Amino acid sequence: MKVPSIRPNFNVQLSHSNSYVNKKQVLLIPFWKKTVKNNIFLVVLWASLGSFLSAQEKLERGKDRVDIPAQAEGLILHNMFQSGMVIQREKPIRIWGWAEAGEKVSVTFGEQTQSAIAAADRTWKVELPAMQASSTPTKLLVQGQKQKIERDNILIGDIWVLSGQSNMEFEIAKVDNGDLEIASANFKNIRLFTMPHLNGFEPQKSFPILYQWSDWSSRHYRQGYWDLCTPETVRDMSAIGFVFARRIHLATQVPIGIVDVSRGGTTLETWIPTEVLKTVDTVEVKAKLAEWDAKVAAFDPQKDLEQRIKNFQDRAARLKAQGKELPPNSVAPSDLKPGPAFDQNRPGNCYASMLAPIAGFQVKGVIWHQGYNNALQPNGHVMYHQLFAKMIDAWRAAFQDPQLPFGIISLCTAGDPQDQDDYLERMVDEGIFIRAVQYQTFLELYKAGDKNIGFASSFDQRRSWYHPQIKVPVGERISRWALATQYGMAKQIRWLPPMLKEMFLEPGEMRLQLDSPAGPFNDGAIEGFAIAGPDGLFQPAKAEWLTKKDSQGKAQQNRSMIVLTSPLVPEPRYFRYAWGRNPLANLKSLDHTDLPFATQRSDTWTMAGMYEKYTQKKPVDPNLLDGREIGELRNALKTADLQRRLWLAKELLQSAEKPKKK
Repeated sequence: MKVPSIRPNFNVQLSHSNSYVNKKQVLLIPFWKKTVKNNIFLVVLWASLGSFLSAQEKLERGKDRVDIPAQAEGLILHNMFQSGMVIQREKPIRIWGWAEAGEKVSVTFGEQTQSAIAAADRTWKVELPAMQASSTPTKLLVQGQKQKIERDNILIGDIWVLSGQSNMEFEIAKVDNGDLEIASANFKNIRLFTMPHLNGFEPQKSFPILYQWSDWSSRHYRQGYWDLCTPETVRDMSAIGFVFARRIHLATQVPIGIVDVSRGGTTLETWIPTEVLKTVDTVEVKAKLAEWDAKVAAFDPQKDLEQRIKNFQDRAARLKAQGKELPPNSVAPSDLKPGPAFDQNRPGNCYASMLAPIAGFQVKGVIWHQGYNNALQPNGHVMYHQLFAKMIDAWRAAFQDPQLPFGIISLCTAGDPQDQDDYLERMVDEGIFIRAVQYQTFLELYKAGDKNIGFASSFDQRRSWYHPQIKVPVGERISRWALATQYGMAKQIRWLPPMLKEMFLEPGEMRLQLDSPAGPFNDGAIEGFAIAGPDGLFQPAKAEWLTKKDSQGKAQQNRSMIVLTSPLVPEPRYFRYAWGRNPLANLKSLDHTDLPFATQRSDTWTMAGMYEKYTQKKPVDPNLLDGREIGELRNALKTADLQRRLWLAKELLQSAEKPKKK
């Protein structure tokens, strides 16, 4: 394994010695208790950018290797403060850690010094005046009564937090054209950080620095370190996050740090503080909290172990009956599992274990890309809409900045592409509703005057896999928002997509007035709209620009006005756009910016409402469909698609049979 070019100096320098001592202690990693004997001492001689001995210890398959505990005895810094990091510019510089109770701690950063006295719980904290951006490496010195800590090669710039689930986490090495990005990733003033994947419902104060084993990927990941951006270190970094940081840095020359706090397979509610969730007085949120409380209460660690032992024994018996043996490393389980209390998707858990450890750390802003796991929940968009804005508020509170920039990237594609033949059938997918709610939340905040809320669609970068590998354009697109709104480039760079201003109902048609011209990505017809009449039955719509003749009789197109019609919908009342998980949709801005018209609708029906309209039956639960009912709805829409195609074929044949005029 290649060692990155910069490693942080974590060891404590004793004032009476030239040696550096790293004491491994009992460490409680929030997922479950892991004990490291406290009588192991490693004495290491450091070079200015050297490494400590534990970093050379062999990585063991299936096990984490903890290099630095979350907290230790004596004088220590919080683990975010490392050599090679970025400190946020133009905000007060908060630095904190732990020492002996009552100990005086002096902190010097550059030419500034502040002191604090460690409290009874060992915590200390100082706040230094804000500093301007600087690519000149700066030292941080923390001096206690008997110990001192040094950090070097610290830059002053902007720190952006990346979060969400696996499509934000998805590595640059795995995306289209990632090889070009990696080969070009020689940016000494971009620094990379990935938060360890921890679990627990009690808010954590810090995090361990480690090589963390992933069962999903069958390999270790370097977590909790700050690294200089090089082709070697960038490979495992978020593709969207790196491209975003690269573009910001190229445009501004400001040092950029990216802190990846994303985690695959997570829901929105796990990223929200429990105390915030408990204030939401809705049926959906209360039911979700009660569901998890019941799971936690019902779990019996001993019974779980007994069942796992039985499963192991049953497997061994089956293999023996087949004349086979267990794999060499297979052993009967003997450990007690923590169960659902420590599940990554227990509401509030990821906030407590992954965001709370860096709460109060000064950052520039956040970009967010998530939604897949909430789309697995029946009617998941209802709770998503109830919680998303509250989550944004909670994160702004965590970073102590009520105006913290927060950029939303809507849910990406999954599944086979929607087309004209199966247009209606493909409308049955909760992920579409999640995507629409993400845009709706953005609109609500934006129209309420939030100047630091951002948005970018990603559904046009389509693939059938739920991890579409076309990530580079997505990172570039969300960087438009940041550059325009946070770096003073609004006159040079457009970030807002074409937006609906007004909807007009005319006899036999619907007109959508946009705030700017829009047209299809690759010429041809505008695609992606569906309309419904008072009966709520949607059909794909023909979409055209409004065309009128000028005073000289020449046709003039108004490319900001879209006219929607369908011979099967004589009285249009409602519209939907890009209403597919992998949608047939191509409307975008027409000023060379390729900003898609976002997934949206003018109706408010859930899939339960659609079921009632298309099947003429009421669902068992008026708000939710069960699996059988979803199948019925899909079949009804499939039938409606077939009926439309037959009608169109009949019209085509009749047209062909009409005698041509001589």
